[in-house]
Amino acid sequence: MTRLFGTDGIRGIANQYPIIPEVGMGLGRAVVAYCRQGGMEPSVVIGRDTRDSGQMLAFAVATGVLSAGGRAYMAGVLPTPGVAYLVRHFRAGAGVVLSASHNPHEYNGFKLFSANGFKLSEREEDRIEEMIRAPEKYPQGGPPGRAEVEEDGWQLYLGFLGKTVPGDRPLKGIRLVIDCANGATFQVAPKLFERLGATVKTLFAEPDGKNINKECGSQHPEALQEEVLRTGAAAGLAFDGDGDRLVAVDETGTVLSGDQIIALCARDLKEQGRLKNDLVVSTVMSNMGLRFALQDMGIEHIATRVGDRSVMEAMKEKGAMLGGEDSGHIIFMDQHTTGDGIVSALQLLCAQLRAQKPLSEMRQIMTIFPQALINVPVSRKPVMASIPEIGAVIQQVEQALAARGRVLVRYSGTEPLCRVMVEGENRDDVERYAREIAETIQAFLGYSNSSDSSAG
Repeated sequence: MTRLFGTDGIRGIANQYPIIPEVGMGLGRAVVAYCRQGGMEPSVVIGRDTRDSGQMLAFAVATGVLSAGGRAYMAGVLPTPGVAYLVRHFRAGAGVVLSASHNPHEYNGFKLFSANGFKLSEREEDRIEEMIRAPEKYPQGGPPGRAEVEEDGWQLYLGFLGKTVPGDRPLKGIRLVIDCANGATFQVAPKLFERLGATVKTLFAEPDGKNINKECGSQHPEALQEEVLRTGAAAGLAFDGDGDRLVAVDETGTVLSGDQIIALCARDLKEQGRLKNDLVVSTVMSNMGLRFALQDMGIEHIATRVGDRSVMEAMKEKGAMLGGEDSGHIIFMDQHTTGDGIVSALQLLCAQLRAQKPLSEMRQIMTIFPQALINVPVSRKPVMASIPEIGAVIQQVEQALAARGRVLVRYSGTEPLCRVMVEGENRDDVERYAREIAETIQAFLGYSNSSDSSAG
């Protein structure tokens, strides 16, 4: 039986299993049972991004919560990290977010937070999944619970964000362009940056249910780059659909990677004496340049498997306060319990103001190694080692790159894709090697070959 939960919650096409109201109702009931078993309040904060399927799924989850006798706090449209904050604010037992993050609008998903605002562990997800699949294991038929509409949820979150930076108007005089991806940040981000003193030009803050992430946001910063150059802004900030990622653009229109943001924030925190244990955590997908940059600064680096949850688990275990992914999902543990694109933007801008340098100069702290990433659609996901031909081509490329490059091949946790990443010093070689591996994977695992390949 395929596991419901993937790398980041349950995700798929809305109104197709498992992103259907029936699963949402089961999830709502299961979360209440999970809260009761853990001795927590049987109350759940429910938030969503701007997808047109969000209301349907939010009401389904709420129905499940109420049918189990729990309380549902209906927070409406709110960034994912905003739900994590409200769970703690309301002292709720859990939080559920309806979002598919950076994916197109036809996708949606269920993300879960515990009472302390952290994402659930795989073990906790497995417990909830078992409850969803076997509802007879927890009581039913008792008195229903209540729902409360929290219309000021985003304003509570706005107040929290303002307290993550010093002073009343720390961004006074800085000119910004922000891209809200027609997503969950469309209300809170423009208001926040203006309140903190910045002059703000806002792009893509008119969601219609279908335009979330469409040619905008962290996945498509082209319009943001153009507007930064046109207006002479000091920086551009792009968020993804649910607001937990940040992509930044410097004053020359150049995109900063998540790794570059991590590197320059690490230096700023170290200079302030705030970088706990002189340690930074990222995933195996981080560019090799990050490791070398941190090494030059005397900062230890730990790489985890892919996923912000893996980063957070390592941060808690090793006592780090800064970690993240090259995708722009960055965690500042002393500010929040989860990755927050707006918090990341504020930390980046404050670091720039302290350095009194343009972002184009600050990003030079890290040299980016050429990297090729190819997503190969696959019909199945067997253990890679079970297909000798794929293992052989990967080994050949690794030997050619030696110590100055690397190969990472993994399946997506949320989509039918195999991700091929090759990194090294020469761009032409890197791209050629990535194509060779991708073509081999396509030959054995691609849809057109799903019926005539017996491997795995």
